[in-house]
Amino acid sequence: MTQRSYWTAVWCGFLVLTIGLGVRQSFGIFLKPISAELHVGRELFSFGTALSMLLMGAIAPFSGRLADRFGSAPTIAGGGVLYVLGMIVTATMHDGLMLIVGNVLVGIGLSAATFGPVLGVILRVAPPAKQALAVGICSAGGSFGQFFIVPLAAVLQNYFGDWRPTMWALTALAVIMIALPLGLNDRKEIAASRKASGGSQTTAEALSEAFAQRSYVLLVVGYFVCGFHVAFVGGHLPAYISDKGIGLSLFGIQLSPAELGGWAIGMVGLFNIAGAILWSSMGNRFKRKNLLSTLYLLRSLVFLGFVIAPLSAASVLIFAAALGFLWLGTVPLTTSLVGYIFGPVHVTMLNGIVFFGHQVGSFFGGWGGGRLFDLQGNYDMMWWISIALGLVSAALHYPIVEERLARPAAAPQPA
Repeated sequence: MTQRSYWTAVWCGFLVLTIGLGVRQSFGIFLKPISAELHVGRELFSFGTALSMLLMGAIAPFSGRLADRFGSAPTIAGGGVLYVLGMIVTATMHDGLMLIVGNVLVGIGLSAATFGPVLGVILRVAPPAKQALAVGICSAGGSFGQFFIVPLAAVLQNYFGDWRPTMWALTALAVIMIALPLGLNDRKEIAASRKASGGSQTTAEALSEAFAQRSYVLLVVGYFVCGFHVAFVGGHLPAYISDKGIGLSLFGIQLSPAELGGWAIGMVGLFNIAGAILWSSMGNRFKRKNLLSTLYLLRSLVFLGFVIAPLSAASVLIFAAALGFLWLGTVPLTTSLVGYIFGPVHVTMLNGIVFFGHQVGSFFGGWGGGRLFDLQGNYDMMWWISIALGLVSAALHYPIVEERLARPAAAPQPA
């Protein structure tokens, strides 16, 4: 693939992640108004979004298999169609069932239009010397979506005073995802990879080989924590700030607690643009498994600082900036590590399984936040669980063996 077309793939992937993940992260803005309209607690909405993230992960290995077999472009475009349908159902919903159905469609759509298939393209088409930078830039698209789309949703919500027009505006934006995969065609690279490897390894053999490696299992389990953190903070931080009545007044700028919550999520995304690129570029110089351990340890420290510091607009924004720097740096490191160990032929499917671990964590982080809030009336327990899980994940990543997998069976047999 030429350098020009390789950059086309990077920027098309960047925009797919910008829209898909940015719109999805903005759902936290709707937690309070939708729960109030349906006359229910926060658990129902939290369960819907958590189920969406769980399905996003559960379907990811199958979406990855489709991308490995038929190409990433049609897989991502199909995911975009389902995503938009889910947004339409959500925008027109009038009861809890439609809310759940909308979230289910969005989750299944995102399984095919998120990091696994998109970064699979980049790992295939980018030159080896440029892979870390390319993956980092593309991954930052999800963060840019947070920075741009989540605050936009908060502003629109405040302007309309009604969540439905805001949801329709986000739905219109999501339609663009369907066209962007035109720049994500990797069929030639898939064919070349299969030819180079002899095309002999079946899906079952690839799965058996991966799960026989302790390092792969540790990646799946450790990624659970990333999902837990992202879902809890993305889904509940705006409501937490609103509950505490923390607004911002600075240089004549007035932000309500609800708007500050949206801007806090946006700031997480802004700082992660630099974070994702920096962490991925360091992956060229240092062992990725050590970087992952360090990143999770730092997350725990950031959570701890936020819990023990006096709550204010300043502490919220400092927390958002610090966490943003550590937010999705896990993605390029984890994704490229799987590709490095196992090679490109089944990389999207194998990354899909690792991502499922992430989304199981997202389910418990998103739903658990709503469940514990309804039980206890606060999020205190969730903050301490997040701290403990960060320490666990730091310990899990350290013993990973970061070496290319040797396949003796592929070597020529002696006479």
